[in-house]
Amino acid sequence: MASRERGSTAGIATIGAVGGVVGGLIGGGAGVLYVPALDRFTGMSRARVHGTSTIAQIGLCVAGVAAYAVGGGAIDLRVGVPMMIGGTLGGFLGPWLLARTRETVLRVLLIAILVLTAVKFGIDAVGPPLFTHALVSPGLLADPWFLLPTAVGVGVVVGAWSGAMGLGGGLLAVPAMVLLFGVELHVAAGTSLLMFIPNSLVGSWVHVRQGTASTRWGWLLGLASVPGVVAGALLGLALDTEVLGLVFGTFALLMAVREIVALARRRRGT
Repeated sequence: MASRERGSTAGIATIGAVGGVVGGLIGGGAGVLYVPALDRFTGMSRARVHGTSTIAQIGLCVAGVAAYAVGGGAIDLRVGVPMMIGGTLGGFLGPWLLARTRETVLRVLLIAILVLTAVKFGIDAVGPPLFTHALVSPGLLADPWFLLPTAVGVGVVVGAWSGAMGLGGGLLAVPAMVLLFGVELHVAAGTSLLMFIPNSLVGSWVHVRQGTASTRWGWLLGLASVPGVVAGALLGLALDTEVLGLVFGTFALLMAVREIVALARRRRGT
């Protein structure tokens, strides 16, 4: 596989460090940078790129949770623990689905999630407070018989996506916590990082077993992300909710545009 894993150590480490800042800032979504960067600078298949990014999320999420704890950030365990359980179960499904999914489908799904995320946080930051309250009523959220299975189910979906795509899941988990369960954005970011520690471990194990990951580049990305994720987490905690939401949405939109251009070029065969 060496010929399929071309790329310089310094280059991969730089990608890891920059992605760490992104992951710390938005709650673990560094894969939106890792995936296109690995796609551009290595010769790996798309499936192998996603698996390699999944391995990198292990170190990133562990460092991010530590940074949020040291920086005084809060974590919502009431929502986070059942989503973590569901996310871990989803982590087994994601790599299996990835190995059986066409590359074009992966790109289209990624674009859809990025655009929806950008619209949601863009409206929150500059528009009327249309999406600033939980869609689920406070009465249902107070009922553990509703909250727990719902959060587990959402976690399965997010975890399967993260395990397949290697995106860290923050671009799905954070909006889901904010929109469905009314979790404050900063708290959602820290909770997302905690949620994806077991998901990343499970997803990485499955990817390695089925040959859809480079452990060499995955561990390098994860280790290089540590200083960046600490800086990103502390920066996120220092920003107002509206500003952080605008940063989150803008980044998602830029990544969506990048993926749309890449998909168009691929279809033209250029």
